[in-house]
Amino acid sequence: MNDHAAHEMRAAARDIFLHALAETTIAKAFDRHVSYSRGVLRICEDLYDLGVYNRVFVLALGKAAHSMLEALAAQIGPGLSGIVAAPVDPAAQLPNFRYYRGGHPLPNAESLRAAEATLKALRALTQKSLALYLISGGGSAVLEKPVDPDIPLEDVIATYKALVHCGAPIAEINAIRKHLSAVKGGRMTTAAPLAQHISIMVSDVPDNALDSLASGPTLPDSTTVEHCYAIAERYKLLPMLPESVRELFERHALDETPKKDDPAFIQSRWWTVLSSSTAQTDAAAAAAMHGFAVEVDNSCDDQDYQQAADHLLKKVRKLREGVSRVCLISGGEVTVQVGGDAGVGGRNQQFALYCAEKIAGENITVLSAGTDGIDGNSTAAGAVADGTTLPRAQAAGQDPGKALARFDAFPLFEALGDAVVTGPTGNNVRDLRILLAY
Repeated sequence: MNDHAAHEMRAAARDIFLHALAETTIAKAFDRHVSYSRGVLRICEDLYDLGVYNRVFVLALGKAAHSMLEALAAQIGPGLSGIVAAPVDPAAQLPNFRYYRGGHPLPNAESLRAAEATLKALRALTQKSLALYLISGGGSAVLEKPVDPDIPLEDVIATYKALVHCGAPIAEINAIRKHLSAVKGGRMTTAAPLAQHISIMVSDVPDNALDSLASGPTLPDSTTVEHCYAIAERYKLLPMLPESVRELFERHALDETPKKDDPAFIQSRWWTVLSSSTAQTDAAAAAAMHGFAVEVDNSCDDQDYQQAADHLLKKVRKLREGVSRVCLISGGEVTVQVGGDAGVGGRNQQFALYCAEKIAGENITVLSAGTDGIDGNSTAAGAVADGTTLPRAQAAGQDPGKALARFDAFPLFEALGDAVVTGPTGNNVRDLRILLAY
């Protein structure tokens, strides 16, 4: 494999990813889908005369909370008020908003305070009130309150750890989170049953599973307690759960979440303004500009990372048989079951390092990164690998096999200069995998 060509392909993969990030922004999405004129707010196809409400309460929630609120305030101007729960502090705070720095990926004390404040505000809303939600990925952890008040914060954290590490896809993880929470699975909406509810969503979940976004705080829940019991059994969760939570499963004592026939949802609307498909479209456009024939394959969404990698590598090799330069784009997320002795990395870097072993010596480049700029417990969004990764790593004194086994991919990619570092993007529309073959 030619080192110069390999370097050019790694640079091309980065450029495609960064182009998608630059185009898939909250500001551009709001410019397209949200506007405000003469007291009337347009959200996609709906119009709302804000003058008919005696109270407009805004909740901004998740990794994109600050960006979404800034975009909304840029449209409407001053006068909004409400609550912001995000995993990072804002560059500047807006007046009349209470800010909470909730934990992510594990909730913290601020997450509980944010939930308490939100429920108190919602319960005060009347039929003349509008609740306007700005919801993005990461919302599950940054705002949380256990449905059973006797469950302490440390047990909530232990439960999140067990769920994140069990290898279940996010929709199944969130099914359990919903049923253990006082603010998820539609329970925010039922806390203000008379108010009008509007959700503007930046989605990091599959388009057909929007009630999984941030564990669906404002949407009717499509999952049931029976799903939860089955998921717990499938992934052998009970021994990993703290006693206060485990006994709810053992007694089959979980409370059911509100469903679509609940009258609270009659006055509810939900709009997705940005999603994974937006990022994929923008990545495909950039790849075409680089001279690649482009194909998109999302069939491995929520699959184990090894299974997903094997599928995508087989497909890109097949595509290369007919085209000299091919780009395969895959959106969504892969799952990783993390062992107890894990190092520093995340699912994207684990995916890239696994691919590096499979493509050694081949003219294939793989980039996998999160659009939120955060991959697992590392400071990277992801990594880029190619047919030269293994020998370059070994020459740098790294052990790829050991790093893969220990879920410790970040130090290796950092040493090679192949970590993809963007910093938190203020956005979150799932991961992008970009495979180039030439």
